[in-house]
Amino acid sequence: MRVVSLGRRPYEPTLAAMRAFTEARTPQTPDEVWLVEHDPVYTQGLAGKAEHLLNPGAIPVVATNRGGQVTYHGPGQVVAYPLVDLQRLGIYVKEYVYRLENAVLRLLEGHHLTGHRVAGAPGIYVRLADPWSHSALAGPTPGGDPFRGLGKVAALGVKVSRHCTYHGLALNVAMDLRPFAGINPCGYAGLQTVDLATLGVNTDWARVAPSLGQILASQFRP
Repeated sequence: MRVVSLGRRPYEPTLAAMRAFTEARTPQTPDEVWLVEHDPVYTQGLAGKAEHLLNPGAIPVVATNRGGQVTYHGPGQVVAYPLVDLQRLGIYVKEYVYRLENAVLRLLEGHHLTGHRVAGAPGIYVRLADPWSHSALAGPTPGGDPFRGLGKVAALGVKVSRHCTYHGLALNVAMDLRPFAGINPCGYAGLQTVDLATLGVNTDWARVAPSLGQILASQFRP
């Protein structure tokens, strides 16, 4: 898999480039993963509901064709777009999402953090009170809130066309988290969003992006 670092790019031209790549690829086209840092933007998935946009202010809102609800992209966040032929790899979408999440879990482990999956809510979460704890989440929380005590550090949203993927994942590294207060992140009211800096990791986009790219590439070797 070819890892391509695009640096800082606006969202909409990047989306157009992903779609063009996917539409033009053949069964022989090598897979790629694009790494990018976007200008501030809210993106709304196909299932997106207007009530999850609370106060977008001056930040543009872009409707997209990925799955999921609304999320925020901005400086200090590594966005990774794996462009993968699932048919060639012999895997289905559920396995693909599992591998995306696994890549984030591995990256967090490298920073001595423990990430968690929450059933029915794609993405990666950490325990806010103890992000280093290796113990598994212990089922339903009091009051039925699956996110109590958790913060979301990575979001997922994918699209599959002719067995080929685009869109991908966003990992919060060191960013202004205030724009997340303008939405219900991924459609969940009150969900707290965190970044690596909040969790005590002193790093930046330039160091995290290539690491995430290489880990993702390792997840999709034939």
